[in-house]
Amino acid sequence: MFDNGTVRQVVFEQPGDANVMQFAQGKLDCLQQGQVRIKVHAAGVNGPDIKQRMGAYPPPEGASPILGLEVAGVIIAVADDVTQWQVGDAVCALVPGGGYAEAVNTYAAHCLPIPNGWSFIQAAALPETFFTVWGNVFMRAGLKPGETVLVHGGSGGIGSTAIQLASLLGAKVFATSGSEEKCQFCLSQGASFALNYHKQSFVESILALTDNAGVNVVVDIAGGDFINENLKVLAMDGRMVSIAVQRGPKATVDIFRIMAKRIVWTGSTLRPQSVAAKAQIAEQLRQHVWPLLDAGKFDIVIDKVFMFDDVVAAHQHMEAGLHKGKIVLDISN
Repeated sequence: MFDNGTVRQVVFEQPGDANVMQFAQGKLDCLQQGQVRIKVHAAGVNGPDIKQRMGAYPPPEGASPILGLEVAGVIIAVADDVTQWQVGDAVCALVPGGGYAEAVNTYAAHCLPIPNGWSFIQAAALPETFFTVWGNVFMRAGLKPGETVLVHGGSGGIGSTAIQLASLLGAKVFATSGSEEKCQFCLSQGASFALNYHKQSFVESILALTDNAGVNVVVDIAGGDFINENLKVLAMDGRMVSIAVQRGPKATVDIFRIMAKRIVWTGSTLRPQSVAAKAQIAEQLRQHVWPLLDAGKFDIVIDKVFMFDDVVAAHQHMEAGLHKGKIVLDISN
């Protein structure tokens, strides 16, 4: 690593399937104010990585074109204005691209300490998912203790994290997934009910479970034809937060139902948000969530770990859609 000032990175010249990825030597930019440099031990693999590789999710202006949005490792350099971290600190971090590499620059305010007793592999599975879940489910949708929430895609990294956090923080969680096995997994993560949306209508089931009152919050990764169904299961003054559009980016929406129920529909993508907005999420995670992790109350689910050289297989595994929990690259060698 760092031969002639370069690091090994995953690159691709043209968008395409997983096989377009290859390794190359590249130089990191000089640290900007407020940044740190991390020697990467592990990097999370996420849906946006797949979309970027396929040409459907280009990096924001100024962000690294290298794949990878979350890492865990050891800080090896800090900008002169950084005081909260020192060289040698072990951290996990949200990065503005560049995570599929031996080292990466990111903002000090987007780093969090490795939780007590956690490995780099486990910690690398935290940032992208936790920033997304906390920023959307708790900050935007305002989920509160005692409320009910429906989580679609409950067996994935986002879904399983949303289920665990919501249940730990006092909400009652319902979930959907695409197979009976995945539904059982959702139950093991803290959902009180999980259904296979291929076999039954979640609208009828959720309304029956809530005495026709509906749920306070829907966490939607589906989009498409699920949107109107979500509106049906939301309670009065319910909130729907859109995180992904796996069933399509467009929907024909029953606007009157939104009006009649006073529904708030929001959503976000994480990567384009400002440095300050991500720092705010990080600080709330440090206050409200990291104590749960340090106390051993949260079990991050790692579906499979791939060595760095097997990055193509890691993407193919995610695209097969059979994973439960997170996929991580081991970059420790």
